[in-house]
Amino acid sequence: MLNLKGKQIYLRALEPEDLEFLYQLENNPEVWEISGTTTPYSKFVLKQYLENAHRDIYDVRQLRLCICNTEDRVIGLVDLFDFDPKNRRAGIGIILVEGERDKGIGAETLGLLCDYAFSVLDVRQLYANVTPKNEKSLYLFEKMGFEKVGVKKDWIFFNGRYTDEVLLQKINT
Repeated sequence: MLNLKGKQIYLRALEPEDLEFLYQLENNPEVWEISGTTTPYSKFVLKQYLENAHRDIYDVRQLRLCICNTEDRVIGLVDLFDFDPKNRRAGIGIILVEGERDKGIGAETLGLLCDYAFSVLDVRQLYANVTPKNEKSLYLFEKMGFEKVGVKKDWIFFNGRYTDEVLLQKINT
């Protein structure tokens, strides 16, 4: 299997010990706009999620991995979602905790997961959805070879207003 380890980080499966990290992240209203969350998650619900996180991507159409630094501390999450093996595509998303951004970790993470998706899962394309105001994410995805292919107008309704969403794609040729 492909190595999911880089110079600064490695990617690993979710573990029961990640409950507190997930609880803090999923209940942070600052990320609700991009995650589609509308209500807080209980620790009970997140514990159930962790108990099922081992299920195969071909079964649940999703893969969530922890981004860990060299001190084995979880510093973010990266997801493959809407996995579609018939059409050989998947969505990709990443979130890093404050203090871990602007260090090249996002690029390293996306590089590892793109390699995994293209070589192990045999997807042909990955796509990402990013709001226009998230300039750092837009820059990151474009730096990693994703191309802007469209704008979904008024796509996200959050806090009483609509926001566009940029669609980016990376095709493995």
